[in-house]
Amino acid sequence: MTVRLGAHELVAATVDPGSWESWDVPIVDVDVDDAYAEALRTARAKAGTDESVITGRASLGGHAVALVVSEFRFLGGSIGAATADRIIAAVQRATAERLPLVAATASGGTRMQEGTPAFVRMADITRAVVAHKAAGLPYLVYQRHPTTGGVLASWGSLGHLTVAEPGALIGFLGPGVYRMLRGVPFPTGVQLAENLAAHGVVDAVVEPQDLADVAARALAVLSSRPASVDAQGESAVLPEPDAPTTPAVRRASVGAASHGPDAWAAIETTRRADRPGVRELLRYAAADVVPLDGTPAGGPESAVLTALVDLGGTSCVLVGQDRKAEALGRPLDPAALRRAGRAMELAEELRLPLVCVIDTAGADLSVASEEGGLAGEIAACLARMVALSVPSVSVLLGEGCGGGALALLPAGRVVAGEYAWLSPLPPEGASAILYRTTDRAAEMARRHQIRAVDLAATGIVDAVVPEQPAAHEDPAAYCRAIAAAVVAQLAAQG
Repeated sequence: MTVRLGAHELVAATVDPGSWESWDVPIVDVDVDDAYAEALRTARAKAGTDESVITGRASLGGHAVALVVSEFRFLGGSIGAATADRIIAAVQRATAERLPLVAATASGGTRMQEGTPAFVRMADITRAVVAHKAAGLPYLVYQRHPTTGGVLASWGSLGHLTVAEPGALIGFLGPGVYRMLRGVPFPTGVQLAENLAAHGVVDAVVEPQDLADVAARALAVLSSRPASVDAQGESAVLPEPDAPTTPAVRRASVGAASHGPDAWAAIETTRRADRPGVRELLRYAAADVVPLDGTPAGGPESAVLTALVDLGGTSCVLVGQDRKAEALGRPLDPAALRRAGRAMELAEELRLPLVCVIDTAGADLSVASEEGGLAGEIAACLARMVALSVPSVSVLLGEGCGGGALALLPAGRVVAGEYAWLSPLPPEGASAILYRTTDRAAEMARRHQIRAVDLAATGIVDAVVPEQPAAHEDPAAYCRAIAAAVVAQLAAQG
């Protein structure tokens, strides 16, 4: 039976003796409410760490590496703002010091106490990892028990080599939350390391005591490559950063903006069947549309629609989540996300702006999607988005739920309808995680800063399009206003 090791225990069992050097600076809690402060005190005592990750430098089989290691005993390994800051600092330092990076994940995903502002930091971590890989440096991932949620759907699925702990639960949505939301258990054995290895989602299943050998062998091969060179033929050298000395700051949610619609009212409004979606946006606001998805008649064959589009005289590639296709049973599954990824690549190749329309109740929760690598496809979309060199705009058109929404979010600019929203998972799911019931969903929606005005206040959204009246009451006017905002934000990027 595999022994589940904590973060410090895994480091001690894996790195060369005496080689570990911590990079962590103290965490300072600011504006944390009493309940969260108590949860943090309890977590510190239980885990023996001050956060849900530890970072540092060590050697593995004689190879110098940087390490990011999750501690699940600290609030389920969840990622808050301070956690993200620590991970990003470690990844950037590894890149600057030209160190291979090893991430050992064990997390339930976003920290529910911090809501959407913490959720979007997964994209920031992804951006740092993509830059690390673009510098020609290895990135190895060890998915431990359990690795789920936003961590799996972002930086936890981007390794050059990804191995998993025996018997580890690895899944897009944890089975407990699935049971709460669906009322039935998720099929057993699907979200299991061995099953996912059999389906090619992970490269191998590796015991903790064998991790050092596997990583060292991989690094030996990768380190034998010629050094990367710049355009002048000289070895690329990045400045070494100073060791961080400033304490990281942890902030809980600081309260919702005082204007805009009520959060739960926004959710109910965007869940209406007559809410205009991407097809209405194209119908009312596009001068020309050339479908790229093999459905020239406009039939909803996929949850993602892709097209070459003329918006207000601006040619662009559009990727849109199709609420009508989802309603007809076409899930936001791995195939749909691969379609989105191909369109992102096309925009880059054609040097055309990219417009991504977010409008989803959430990515597919099924056996087929788990075994088809749903989380990895979300991570791949994120990686493409953060690496784009062409102008890009993401549009929060209506619902923006979970990793499926995050996959299309990190554009150069973000536009949102006034009633649009973004959250780590349905408010019912957040309620289930914190309170073991879905009855407090409305409360969670109001606490998590999910509304467009909240997202604008925190810098996640650049422009909010008013809905006076709500979009379903005048869809043509709403769609034209959204398109005008998109064109303006594209123009602002040059």
